[in-house]
Amino acid sequence: MADAKVIPFDDDRSRARRRPARAEGEAAAVRALPGAEEVPGEPVEPAAVPRPSVPAGAAPGPGPGAEPAEGGRGGWERRLAGGLAFLRRRVTGEYEVDEFGYDEELTDQVLMSLLRPLYEKYFRVEVKGVENIPAEGGALIVANHSGTLPLDGLMMQVAVHDNHPAGRHLRLLAADLVFVLPVVNELARKAGHTLACAEDAERLLRAGEIVGVMPEGFKGIGKPFGERYKLQRFGRGGFVSTALRAGVPIVPCSIVGAEEIYPMLGNAKTLARVLGFPYFPLTPTFPWLGPLGAVPLPTKWTIQFGEPISTDSYAPEAAEDPMLMFNLTDQVREQIQHTLYKLLVQRRSVFF
Repeated sequence: MADAKVIPFDDDRSRARRRPARAEGEAAAVRALPGAEEVPGEPVEPAAVPRPSVPAGAAPGPGPGAEPAEGGRGGWERRLAGGLAFLRRRVTGEYEVDEFGYDEELTDQVLMSLLRPLYEKYFRVEVKGVENIPAEGGALIVANHSGTLPLDGLMMQVAVHDNHPAGRHLRLLAADLVFVLPVVNELARKAGHTLACAEDAERLLRAGEIVGVMPEGFKGIGKPFGERYKLQRFGRGGFVSTALRAGVPIVPCSIVGAEEIYPMLGNAKTLARVLGFPYFPLTPTFPWLGPLGAVPLPTKWTIQFGEPISTDSYAPEAAEDPMLMFNLTDQVREQIQHTLYKLLVQRRSVFF
């Protein structure tokens, strides 16, 4: 694999947005983001076939006249009919994706269902402060990053999806490495992830989306086990500048439990360079036990969303003030670090 180019979130250069490739003959409609201005020279494709309206998180029903019974034969018939209808839409292309490739129906009914057992049964995630995420409008969630593999971002996505009273969806910003890996690239796009660049983030925020970013990047996720829960640099404040330009609040998020799933005791740097990875972890089980060593430890997680930091009181030109960027970045970082220490003191055990 060639060396992966990682473009930091602080990079404010305008870049052409990469569209997810669609299979030949696929008729999925492309939905424009609500409230977002069209990008010059990039018209939105007209919907080929309208997709039937399906409430977020609900299984598609067989239509009017279906039996209301949930259990017994009637319940199984409804599930079967719903599943067949879902498969038919997948085959015929009668479903929507937005301009970034986000497939809300697939995410709600398939991807979240696959992640939920890991979230509920394996890591037993406890969520606090979800009411601090706005019920409507855009917001930028800024979280610590850890765990050798980016499972913390996925668990945070499930936490918002399943616990927010308004049923909001989290759109994660990811490094370029995610979008050069086969299979992972397509799944990430379908789940609503996009490149960690200011242009894409601002467009999503102006459209009223909840956007998640982890400013530590590979420095945080690939740090040694001895530095667990010690935040790395947050860059030059690119996420703060983006929030200011979009006029949305910043919600600090602290995640405890992810640091211990893969205790990283060493880094095979030469092998990492050969493979094009930012690091190659050496843990007590990986690579010594082969594929079995890639199974994460069943730690107990806590995800806490802190008090939002308002940005709408600042003038538009404030986004260009480097001192303000530094102060707000430091404020967010300190709030996350302080909450991490508080959660660590409160937890009884790494696993319980």
